Amino acid sequence: MKSEFLIPEVLLGAYTRGVFPMAIPEENNEIYWFSPDPRAIIPLDHRFHVSKTLAKTVRRNVFKVRLDQEFEVVMRACGHRENTWISEELVAAYVRLHHRGFAHSVTCWQDGQLVGGLYGVALGGAFFGESMFSNVRDASKVALVHLVAHLRNQGFILLDTQFITPHLARFGAYEIPRKRYLQLLHKALQLTVSWA
Repeated sequence: MKSEFLIPEVLLGAYTRGVFPMAIPEENNEIYWFSPDPRAIIPLDHRFHVSKTLAKTVRRNVFKVRLDQEFEVVMRACGHRENTWISEELVAAYVRLHHRGFAHSVTCWQDGQLVGGLYGVALGGAFFGESMFSNVRDASKVALVHLVAHLRNQGFILLDTQFITPHLARFGAYEIPRKRYLQLLHKALQLTVSWA
């Protein structure tokens, strides 16, 4: 895919239709569009599950949690693995979204160092979680707990995680048919919700 297809208007338009891009390392980081069926989401209601151990870590304020700091650094940390779908083109594209107020990060800091976090895209009442990283135990989990609390407080109604993993399933993530996902997405996009 040519980089002009990753301009903010095209990216945001894709998200409104339930589509997102990923680079394929095995194909020289060629970028493809995806709309999985089923689709994974994390509930923002009482079904969101936090273990007692993690809840204790959150209460102890082991990490300082901040919003929208070091967005590009977070993206690069998320992509720092052997096979990553986060290519240089995608980093540039999402940094542009961040500068326009659509892409956001939640970060965890310890002793002045960035030790974990996540990033995603916010549109209407929907947040599209893209990736997370952790250099210290539980840092990304704490970032996710704070993200959910923030989304609830701001009035978001949809937290999209695209695919399900055992890690996310422990928080209550589950899969729904794409048709149902698109219905929830349409409802969420009708809302006027502010990230900050």
